[in-house]
Amino acid sequence: MDKEQLKKKIGQRIVELRNQKGWNQSDLARACNKDRQAMEKLENGKVNPTLFTLLEISKALETTLSELINF
Repeated sequence: MDKEQLKKKIGQRIVELRNQKGWNQSDLARACNKDRQAMEKLENGKVNPTLFTLLEISKALETTLSELINF
């Protein structure tokens, strides 16, 4: 898996977990102290998230970091 594929997989997984909570992008962005545009870019695989960002997202989604990247 190359870098671009990995970014897309992470984004897809975030969308999946976010949808399970019934949240939209704005809800998740607020929970992570980010703006909606940043969350959109992350979910679309346009940015390479830091480990800290992934940790913030996993906490907001009430899941583990390992579950977030389990694809």
